[in-house]
Amino acid sequence: MDRLLTVDEAAEVLGTTSRFPRRLIAERRIRFVKVGRHVRIPSSVLAAFIADSTVEPMEIRWHGGQVVR
Repeated sequence: MDRLLTVDEAAEVLGTTSRFPRRLIAERRIRFVKVGRHVRIPSSVLAAFIADSTVEPMEIRWHGGQVVR
């Protein structure tokens, strides 16, 4: 079973304030677990969110003053 992170712990992993993970939860953009009145985010869900949000670099080449892909 995954470790369940608090909103504050998730924010620390993301490097944001706790408001951002709370917004992700409110907008249903991330899976979460309700434990009574507490909200927890599985660590694997947070890792998947980070992986899905990662933008890979592109190689850009110039030819004749224009970008060629």
